Amino acid sequence: MTDSSRPLRFDLIAFDWDGTLYDSTRLIVRCIQAAVIDVGGAKPSENDAAWVIGLGLAEALARAAPDVPKEKYPELGARYRYHYLQHQDDLVLFDGVLQMLDALRARGHKLAVATGKSRRGLNEALKSVALRDRFDASRTADETFGKPHPRMLLELMEELDVPPERTLMIGDTTHDLQLAQNAGCANVGVSYGAHEPASFDEFKPLHIAHSVADLEAWLLGNA
Repeated sequence: MTDSSRPLRFDLIAFDWDGTLYDSTRLIVRCIQAAVIDVGGAKPSENDAAWVIGLGLAEALARAAPDVPKEKYPELGARYRYHYLQHQDDLVLFDGVLQMLDALRARGHKLAVATGKSRRGLNEALKSVALRDRFDASRTADETFGKPHPRMLLELMEELDVPPERTLMIGDTTHDLQLAQNAGCANVGVSYGAHEPASFDEFKPLHIAHSVADLEAWLLGNA
């Protein structure tokens, strides 16, 4: 059993959203592929579509569709949103996420979301899974800079008055881990999302979790 009286190592724990808390990676890949085809581009591979997850939408779609001209980017974004909205209500949190967040809050951690989603998209997702009140703050790519630029994490630390050495970033992509590194924070990777965990090594994660249960156990024992 975890000792709840053990001093906190990290006051702030920031989570990526898609692929870390929310089981949405496969849907996002399919929506990126469909959107690119809709505007006449070559269908990106699953790996290429998955690699851009976590970036801001405009940058992600541009990288996934290098053969699509810039003047079609607005249409590309609209088609992505169209496909995503058709299935957004089908998405769910990974098993155990609510339990993990509640356990971390009970230990006194501040919790935040740092995501490549838009503010509108994150608000809709938080509402759909009744999570709004479990986070102390959040930042999205459209209201600051996209990952791996450190701005969103720096803003969260400033808002919640937590220094980098007391902040931990958790995510499923190299963009998340590089975001943490750029902001001077520690990071933990999860292997069940968009990127292969072998790509995490250069960012020196403290741990790579292979399930939410694994992540919760490590956080309660080490964070």
